[in-house]
Amino acid sequence: MRVTFMGATGTVTGSKFLVESGTDRILVDCGLFQGLKKLRERNWAPLLIDPKEIDAVVLTHAHIDHSGYLPRLVRDGFTGPIFATSATTDLAGLLLPDAAYLQEEEARFRNKHRFTKHSPALPLYTSDDASAALRLFRSVPYRSVTALGKTLSMEMIPAGHILGSAFVRLRQVDGPTILFTGDIGRFDQPIIKDPSPVDATDYLVLESTYGNRLHKQSAGREGKAALRDVILKTVARGGTVLVPSFAIGRAQELLYILRELEEEKAIPVLPVFVDSPMAINAVDIFRRHVEEFDAEMKSVGRRGVEALSTTDTRFTRTQEESRRINDHPGSAIIISASGMATGGRILHHLTQRIIDERNSVVFVGYQAAGTRGRTLVDGADRIRIFGVDLPVRAEVFSIEAFSAHGDHGEILDWLSGFRTPPRKTFLVHGEPPALEGMRDHIIDRFGGWNVVIPEYGEAVDL
Repeated sequence: MRVTFMGATGTVTGSKFLVESGTDRILVDCGLFQGLKKLRERNWAPLLIDPKEIDAVVLTHAHIDHSGYLPRLVRDGFTGPIFATSATTDLAGLLLPDAAYLQEEEARFRNKHRFTKHSPALPLYTSDDASAALRLFRSVPYRSVTALGKTLSMEMIPAGHILGSAFVRLRQVDGPTILFTGDIGRFDQPIIKDPSPVDATDYLVLESTYGNRLHKQSAGREGKAALRDVILKTVARGGTVLVPSFAIGRAQELLYILRELEEEKAIPVLPVFVDSPMAINAVDIFRRHVEEFDAEMKSVGRRGVEALSTTDTRFTRTQEESRRINDHPGSAIIISASGMATGGRILHHLTQRIIDERNSVVFVGYQAAGTRGRTLVDGADRIRIFGVDLPVRAEVFSIEAFSAHGDHGEILDWLSGFRTPPRKTFLVHGEPPALEGMRDHIIDRFGGWNVVIPEYGEAVDL
């Protein structure tokens, strides 16, 4: 068996891992690179393997940095099945067409304003490519064993990151196993189940997004209290709370927490604008997949309460409805995509509100290097949006408790479930300080583990 690291090496995004066994060639994850320009340029470079030679793709979950290259893969000749959980399949049906639309819009914008070296500028892929990719999806249940070829089989194990997320364990006939964590979720976060324990694998490909950091607040009560304090502080000065949010997972968790805070009378009832068609559609998908819910989420449903809605939730689908939010008098909460403020409707809200000291901007997830979100969280006093430099007068907060990624302490706790160390552990999905920190923490905690940090394009025989 051989694994080639085609993404998520030295960076969080671009997840792609090629596993070869005999004549079988399986790609685990197929994500877009995001953030820094030098990384995004990799999306346009040829893959290290001809897509026609790949037999199947297996997705750990639906986030674009794990799934967003699929339409390009199909455009370039891939025709095999794409295996994913049922919830991931449904969420990909939202995410991939949206990603294609954004690619097409960017190309149109560049051509219109001649912001391009190419004539004409072309999208990385189109809506037709996204539709073609979606037709290849095959849903598989958790814990079932699925044959992938002549020598490999697969099992998916709940990962607790977002709805439908899974650890992917590949097994070679009469050979070793290799487990890809994708992104490891957090314990005690609302709505979905905790990451499942795993007690053995021969090789481990482990995420390290927060490998050198501990979240400032624990999931659950501390994050909820931090959000409450920001809301009360902002309302007291007559401002609006603006939350750049990932449409899948984070937006739904925020609605769940805001409903709880209202029920507890910890915050006043405020208009909560969910200004993201994708987030709105994802709420419907969440409601369908009750098999993913934890006990607390199920108990809310048994009480007859709508868990993912506050007293005054307003779903805004159209652009006209989105623009009318600017006319709302008084305090409110606005949840809008994208989570790293790289595009989407959130940019229009930022241009309106970041210049007003009464308002607050609250980031509730990881901010990759090179994104506006990272720039704001790092304390910038000016931010460029739509070609205009704006003064940052609103108060900027980062509530890490809402991160769907386990920090290094939570990952170490999960690793403690292994009966014996993997033969080798490969650290991915992290920037260099995080990868080095995760390596050091594993060695300090467990002693003799063999931990390595692979490089982009590196191929390792197992």
